[in-house]
Amino acid sequence: MLFAFVMHDRPDGREIRSSTADAHSAWVGEHIDFMYVGGPLTNDDGVIIGSLIIGDFTDRAAADAFIAAEPYNRAGLFESVVVRPFDARVERGAPAAPFTRFS
Repeated sequence: MLFAFVMHDRPDGREIRSSTADAHSAWVGEHIDFMYVGGPLTNDDGVIIGSLIIGDFTDRAAADAFIAAEPYNRAGLFESVVVRPFDARVERGAPAAPFTRFS
């Protein structure tokens, strides 16, 4: 089951991000098989303001455990962490999935 993780940094989090970057990179390497895509969110000036990950997990509990162990999250970098199930409908190079129509 896919989950989207959207994390926004604390306004004063730049030093936390910098000092935790090596641990974060190592953690990503250890969990790369769960991730479809991930990387920093930036503002219009290119300044990192958060992170985005889309990953595949057996259930919500596994997704919650994954993000709870993430080094930036453990260090208190994030002002907010949102975890939501994600229903991929479009993937580059693949035919689009049919859309559900709601009345």
